[in-house]
Amino acid sequence: MKKKIKFILFFTFFLIAIINVDLISQIPQQSFRIFPSTVTQSEPIVTVSRSSPNLFFGSAVTFNTATAFRSEGVYVSTNFGVSWFGSDTCNGPLIVNHGGDPGVAITQNNRLVLTHMGLVFLGQYSHYSDDSGKTWSSAYTITNHQVEDKGSTFMDDEPNSPFRGRIYTSYVSFQSSPYRVWFSFSSNNATSWSTPISINTNPLARSSGPAIAVNKNGKLFVTWAGMTSTPPIREDFISLATSTNGGANWFVSENIFDVNGVTGTLLSKGNIRINGLPRIAIDNSNSQFSGRIYIVTNEINNLPAGSDHDIILRYSDNDGITWSNGIRVNQDALNNGKIQYLPAITVDQNGGVNIIFYDDRNTSSDSAEVFLARSTDGGNTWREFPISDHRFKPKSVIGGPSNYQGDFITLISSMNRLYAYWMDDFSGIYQIWSKIIDLNSLSIDETQFNTPNNFELYQNYPNPFSASGESTLGVKPGTTISWQSPINGWYTIKLYNSIGEEIDTIVDGYYEAGKHSTFYTLHSTLPSGVYFYQLRAGDFIDTKKMVIIR
Repeated sequence: MKKKIKFILFFTFFLIAIINVDLISQIPQQSFRIFPSTVTQSEPIVTVSRSSPNLFFGSAVTFNTATAFRSEGVYVSTNFGVSWFGSDTCNGPLIVNHGGDPGVAITQNNRLVLTHMGLVFLGQYSHYSDDSGKTWSSAYTITNHQVEDKGSTFMDDEPNSPFRGRIYTSYVSFQSSPYRVWFSFSSNNATSWSTPISINTNPLARSSGPAIAVNKNGKLFVTWAGMTSTPPIREDFISLATSTNGGANWFVSENIFDVNGVTGTLLSKGNIRINGLPRIAIDNSNSQFSGRIYIVTNEINNLPAGSDHDIILRYSDNDGITWSNGIRVNQDALNNGKIQYLPAITVDQNGGVNIIFYDDRNTSSDSAEVFLARSTDGGNTWREFPISDHRFKPKSVIGGPSNYQGDFITLISSMNRLYAYWMDDFSGIYQIWSKIIDLNSLSIDETQFNTPNNFELYQNYPNPFSASGESTLGVKPGTTISWQSPINGWYTIKLYNSIGEEIDTIVDGYYEAGKHSTFYTLHSTLPSGVYFYQLRAGDFIDTKKMVIIR
C-alpha cells in the first residue's frame, strides 16, 4: 500500500513538472487583465489551491455604473493563472446584499469560498461553490454587526498543522467603541462558521484592517493597526494576536511597534484615499529564515521612512515577541518627493520576501506604475523591478465611495512563480491586472525588468479576443500590445489586414529604452478575421498576428 501511495505521489509531481514546463511558453510576457469587461473592478484578492496548483480563485469589488449594481467578481483559472473565466457578479443569494470587501479560499476538495460585507443588511457573509463559481450557496451570516471594509479571510493549508483545512476570517466591528477586532472560523468547508469572538476585548484605540497568517505548525497570527483618536486619523501603532489552538484563545500584544501611517488622500493623484494598514507574511519554507514573520506598512516622517510615503518592513524571529528596526523597502533616494503606497507581501517557496506597491519614481507626480521589491536575505537588502509594463493616472473609481481607488492589492506565490494583481484604469476603466513572474528568470536575468539588451515585440493579450460591445462609459473593447527595446528612438506599430493593406497606426512616437505597452481600442468597422501588427524601430522589424472575433 505504501509503495502504491509513493508511486501515485511521484506520478502526480511528475505530471505537474511536465505541465509546468509547458506552461512557461504560455505565460504572457506583459501584464494583462484577468477578466476584461466594462464593469469597474478594484481590490483584487486571489488564492491558489495547494493540492491542485493549477486552480486559482480570485475576486474583486465590482461596480456596474450603468445600473449602480455592486457585487464581488468571481474569477477562476484552471491553467496556473494564465487565462481566466467567471463573472463580475456573485450570484449567491441574497444577490442584492453583496457589498464588496471580498475574501477568498479554496478548500482541500477544491470548494471555492467567498466572504463579503452586506450591502442591504449589515454584517459579514459567506458563500461556497462546488462548480468552479458557476453557482453559489445562499449566504451564511457570520455576523450581523456593522463591519469595517478592511477585513480578511485565510485558510490554513499547512500540511503539518493540526488545524489544516480550517478557514479563518477577521474583521473590525463598529458595534461599540473603541472598535475591536473579531474572529470566526469554519472547520466544515464554510458550510457554517463559529460564533464570532472578540480578539482584543480592551483595545488601546480604534482597531483597523486585521490581516491573518499561519505558520507551518498551525500557529495563528492576526495583525492590525491602532488608529489615532483625533484628526488627522492615521495608523499610530501595530498590534498582534497569536493563538495556538485554532483561535479559541488569544495572546494579544496591543503595541508591538509604533508607526506613522499614511491614511488620508493623495492630492497629486486625483485626491484618492489610501491607507498604511499592515500586511503580514510568514516564511514557511525550509530556508535559513524559516519561521520569520514579516509585517509591511506604508509610513511617512518616521525613520527609516522619509518625508514622502515609503514602504517599511519589520520582522520577528521569535513568534512576534520582539521586532527588528524598520527597513525601507523602496530603494529610491530618501526624501525625493516620490510616493510609494498600498504594499502587498508574500514569501515564496525559497524563502524570498516579495513586496509589490504603486510607485511614481519614474513617472510624473499624477501617475503611477507597479513595482516589485525582492529580498533573498530575510528582508535586509532589496532589488526592485517595475512590473506593470504601463503607467496610469490614479483617480477615484466611478461608482465607489468618495475618493475610492481600492484599499489593497495582492501578491501570491506558487510553484516558483510570483503572481501580482492590482487595479488600474490604463484601459479606460478600472480593471484587475496581473503579472506572472518566473523566479528562475528573476534570479539569473534582470534584463526583463530593467533595460533590455534586445528588441522584442510581444503577442497581444488577449488573443483572440471579442471586439463587440461598448460600455456605458464609452470604453471600447481592445487589446494590449507590448514591446521592449534596448535604445531610445522613434517607434511605429501599424495594423494590416490579411492581404497586407494598412488599416491603422497604433503607435507613432519617440520612446526611451525599456518595456512599453499600449492599449489599442478597435474601430467599430473592423470585421472579424486575422490581422497583423508590425513594429518598426530603425532597422528592426517584427510582425505578430492578432485575431478579432465579433
